[in-house]
Amino acid sequence: MNFLRNLLASILGSLVAFGIVMGMFFIFIALIGNMEDGVVVKKNSILELRFMAPIMDYTGKDENSPFAGLWDEELGLDEIIHAIKVAKEDANIRGISLTTSFLQAGVAQTREIREALLDFKSSGKFVMAHSDFYTQKDYYLASVADEVYLNPVGTLDFKGLSTEILYYKDFQEKTGIKMEVIRHGKYKSAVEPFLSNTMSAENRLQIKELITSIWDVIVEDVSATRNISRENLNIIADTLGGRTPKYAVASGLIDGDLHFDEYENLLRNAMGVSQGEDLNYIEFEEYVRLAHWEKVHTGTDKIAVIYAQGEIFYGDGGKDFLGQGLMVDALHKAKNDKDVKAIVLRVDSPGGSALVSDIIWREITLAKAEKPVVVSFGNVAASGGYYIGVAGDKIFAEPTTITGSIGVFGTIPNIHELAGNIGINAEQVGTNKNSVDYSLFEPMNDSFRDVVQEGIEDTYNTFLQRVAEGRKMSLSQVDSLAQGRVWSGVDAQANGLVDELGNLDDAIAAAADMAGLGNYGIRKYPKYKSDFERFMDDLGGMESKIKASLIKEEIGGEAYQILKEFKQASEQKGIQARMPFSLNIK
Repeated sequence: MNFLRNLLASILGSLVAFGIVMGMFFIFIALIGNMEDGVVVKKNSILELRFMAPIMDYTGKDENSPFAGLWDEELGLDEIIHAIKVAKEDANIRGISLTTSFLQAGVAQTREIREALLDFKSSGKFVMAHSDFYTQKDYYLASVADEVYLNPVGTLDFKGLSTEILYYKDFQEKTGIKMEVIRHGKYKSAVEPFLSNTMSAENRLQIKELITSIWDVIVEDVSATRNISRENLNIIADTLGGRTPKYAVASGLIDGDLHFDEYENLLRNAMGVSQGEDLNYIEFEEYVRLAHWEKVHTGTDKIAVIYAQGEIFYGDGGKDFLGQGLMVDALHKAKNDKDVKAIVLRVDSPGGSALVSDIIWREITLAKAEKPVVVSFGNVAASGGYYIGVAGDKIFAEPTTITGSIGVFGTIPNIHELAGNIGINAEQVGTNKNSVDYSLFEPMNDSFRDVVQEGIEDTYNTFLQRVAEGRKMSLSQVDSLAQGRVWSGVDAQANGLVDELGNLDDAIAAAADMAGLGNYGIRKYPKYKSDFERFMDDLGGMESKIKASLIKEEIGGEAYQILKEFKQASEQKGIQARMPFSLNIK
């Protein structure tokens, strides 16, 4: 029976493997066929922007690979900006129709797209917007359009920014699962949710100032394109003066409440075609693939743009988290490439491992000794993300970039109380005084805490020195701005933590100027494997995604976020230089 069972299992396994290989073959053939068909842009076309997928700074696709982008959900901000630039010069593109709802991007990313659309409009082409509903971020983007429309029974959210932070002190006491926290003495807001049930006055103040600064930028931008004073925009927000389509029209937030077919008639007017004629749309995702082959920057000399995105963990890294492996490799390639004359480091990271941050900082410092290094901050460049940025010659930040958070801490899970409640007792045996330094099942002893505290203080002081050297400040100046405080890009510049306000293009232009380049091409690093390629490397890799999706669906998005944050905290290794809390601005 065993022989027969094993034989059947072998046959079944072979059939499954054969099925996967054949599936791969047919997918490959289909991809080749699509590549041969290509994307054709008809004359008098409208570029349709929807942005249904999550947006990250960089997806690292190797466009020469037939599997590039296969199964990948994300869209790269670099791809979006590039495609809009190409469309600006494309004679077949007459205008853009923006129909985004639930934009999955950060405020700084949204602003960069907005700026690209403003530049597109400077060519004389139109940008029009319509949606069934506008979230606040959706409206911020749509407000750049020449005309903005909303479904007659739709909704528009314009009320100011807020954020919510969860506190776990009672949860820890009730479950017996707690996080042991060790931090720099003055570092007020770091890991506060594990130590208290309420927000401290200092933390409330810094968050209020941060989101107020970001809101001021949004209001100023909307004011400029909608011709509504900042004072009136704040009155509209306070009174919810855009909560219905009629109110939104009356307040000037939108130009009309129209169904989509009525909106398309306006597009026909803008295109100069008859009302019964079909419009030539081209989907943005398709246009991105076409635009990839059009070069905005050309030249033998190159500027390397290296993307550092995601939380910082020890390891190679990838598009979802930042590790020293891929970053060091990318910096080595850029430094040693004779065609590369300057380096731009794009940072979008809340921080993480202090060790990895310092490894990357060191490699940037070595690269800077050979070539100019300009840094561009995206949505967030906090703690470890800021740490690596100060190694550059010059730092640009978006006005809405969450910046700073100069501080370090350590969190270690402990289940001593839970173990006691369920009848588990752990006994330790060691050869020396400190050989048993810490147990998950025992309270943290003073000796171990003192050693870790010493490491925290040393790392904090090193962080201060790195910032002081990079920003040409005294240690006392940096310390006064540190202690975990987060700033908007505007306030960071005012405090000397960044040099100029600007986007990635501004940073690239500055790098070209520092290197004395007139014409230049762009090389992007690093290259990541697609989701499909990673799936083939590890067929079990998709299992975790499926499980995560099922859990999220079962317990709901907010509960899943709590579980995810607690899990991430429990997985942190070593001393951390990261954002003191998860900040979801909405």
